[in-house]
Amino acid sequence: MRHREDLPYRTTCADTRIPLPDGTELYARIWRPVGTGRFPALLEYLPYRLSDWTAPRDAQRHPWYAGHGYASVRVDVRGHGNSGGLPGDEYDATELADGVAVVDWLAAQPWCSGRVGMFGISWGGFNSLQIAALAPEPLKAVVTVCSTDDRYDNDVHYLGGSVLAVDMHAWSATMLAFAARPPDPEYAGPGWRELWLQRLDHLDPLIHTWLDHQARDGYWQHGSVCEDYSAIRAAVLAVGGWADPYRDTVLRLAQHLDAPMRGIIGPWSHQYPDRGLPPGPAIGFLQETLRWWDQWLKDEDTGVMAEPLLRTWMNESVPPATSYPERPGRWLGEDAWPSPAVAMTTYRLDGTLRSSQPGPVQVASPQHTGVDAGRFFPFGNDADLPPDQREEDGRSVCFDSAPLARRIEILGNARVRLRLSSLGTRGQVIARLCDVAPDGSSTLVTRGVLNLLSRHGRDRTAPWTPGATEDVRFDLVGIAHAFPLGHRLRLAVSSAYWPWVWPHPGSAAGFTVDPDGSALVLPVRHPDRAPVHDADRAPITFAEPEQAPPLAVEYADPADLGPERTVTRDVATGTWTLDVDPRYGGTRVYPDGLEFSEDARESYTVVDQDPLSARTASRWTVGLRRTEPAWDVRVTTSSTIAADATHFLTDNQVTAEEGGAVLFHRRWERRIPRSQG
Repeated sequence: MRHREDLPYRTTCADTRIPLPDGTELYARIWRPVGTGRFPALLEYLPYRLSDWTAPRDAQRHPWYAGHGYASVRVDVRGHGNSGGLPGDEYDATELADGVAVVDWLAAQPWCSGRVGMFGISWGGFNSLQIAALAPEPLKAVVTVCSTDDRYDNDVHYLGGSVLAVDMHAWSATMLAFAARPPDPEYAGPGWRELWLQRLDHLDPLIHTWLDHQARDGYWQHGSVCEDYSAIRAAVLAVGGWADPYRDTVLRLAQHLDAPMRGIIGPWSHQYPDRGLPPGPAIGFLQETLRWWDQWLKDEDTGVMAEPLLRTWMNESVPPATSYPERPGRWLGEDAWPSPAVAMTTYRLDGTLRSSQPGPVQVASPQHTGVDAGRFFPFGNDADLPPDQREEDGRSVCFDSAPLARRIEILGNARVRLRLSSLGTRGQVIARLCDVAPDGSSTLVTRGVLNLLSRHGRDRTAPWTPGATEDVRFDLVGIAHAFPLGHRLRLAVSSAYWPWVWPHPGSAAGFTVDPDGSALVLPVRHPDRAPVHDADRAPITFAEPEQAPPLAVEYADPADLGPERTVTRDVATGTWTLDVDPRYGGTRVYPDGLEFSEDARESYTVVDQDPLSARTASRWTVGLRRTEPAWDVRVTTSSTIAADATHFLTDNQVTAEEGGAVLFHRRWERRIPRSQG
């Protein structure tokens, strides 16, 4: 990593407040070149507190952009950080309208050329696309990283139509703690406490809304740009990672966007690809985005549109591990998507792939199947990725190939077609594609989920007719992976996947798969069918990462942290518990003297053979403290979800303290009907 101070422009940084039409003011930090010139503006728009939580990451990129001739702007969403107003739902109409107003305000400033770009990862990538779909005139370009075009099918709430227990709950609990944090009097001024109490009084756990909408209805259609790709007119650079759950969005944008678009998918987790967090290799991401900005905001021909439509990393086979400093592989270029180099190739489950027993097979997985699924959002931590899948495979029904007689590369979305019969009315099907080495180790390649209630569409609920047989189809998440000579393909099918998927009542009996009529369809890439540029064009390369000098933040010693992920089994009761430290940032001290402490634990519990035993719990403690002037506040939250046969049962609590005295406490208990969940 190169930290550059010798940038083309000298820069200045100042905090300001951006007025909105209703009189609310959003807190902003603006880095821009020194002098009287007019420069394009770049906007990153988040609820995560620019004065502390994202400050280390902001310092890596905003000053770097300013040093290359841009006004780089970081804004806190309404109701968060030091902005005015009250917190709302994620990506609600108010947030997006505010974002449009900010774009227009930036374009009208005397130091702005009138052209604006937006960028961000995750939340900031989401709202960049969504605001682009609203088409404010000054917004000419977007860089969206680890984001989604479909808020129902490719976000933290639902997976294949099923409740995503692991992250719907964890993210709701996280946002409850985040929204409950106070403004900082250092920046918000003497009215900080009154604003804090107003926000606390306004809080409502997001899990209530998310579970109130268990099918893909109008709530999820709002903000899902897949509803109308043509609404986006800004040029879009979409970036994802094969270890990130949102990577399918890059493929869909490449297929459907009418606006100028380029896509990059590397081996990365849910992180900016210049940060050097595993899995690598990292790239010179800031330099790559600068080419995009210069092309669309400064009218310079930087050659970005001469690049392949998609640049993707082809993962080579590796032994299973929960982290890889670097993932071996190579860069590929595709000039179209779907690619003419990729052919959908069928592997029948009664032919090329076979189970250990002939004829129809019963799939009745124990409820703890999924404890080795890994983190839904790999974050660059040591325990993120799935370990060896042999235990998970043993809890599933597996269809294996013979050892491969040749290398097979896949790129895109694999699909499964299964002929199922079931005696129940509801359930889930989980399919995992694994790479099985000659020593028997099993590395997860990709996976997919189907809620049988939504097999005819995510927007409707269709109970299964007991005893009926149907053919069901669903996609696995997109991937690039090379299966070596001598390895085996494995399709593992299970009826449970806790804690990723919340189990249906009565689903312990599972279902029957008939291999006759069932198949795995792989997107096999044939290098000999690749576009001519693969042979004639220079190899795809990226510059080495560089950033602005880091912020002088002191972090807690990693040796003081406990285990990141543990799995325990109570042999007598058959109870399995997954305990997780999400490690979003931890305790740190900032240059301005702020001591920020952060402690979070999540647990996921289930009893074998009892789908109704599933339970999630999350506890957060966030402290903010200064000695001069004295300021000491603390927020503690607890959240749980359980379920009976007819309802989800949620329990959320928030306690806010100042100087050790409780200022606020509230508890919410809800029973939410189970429809599609």
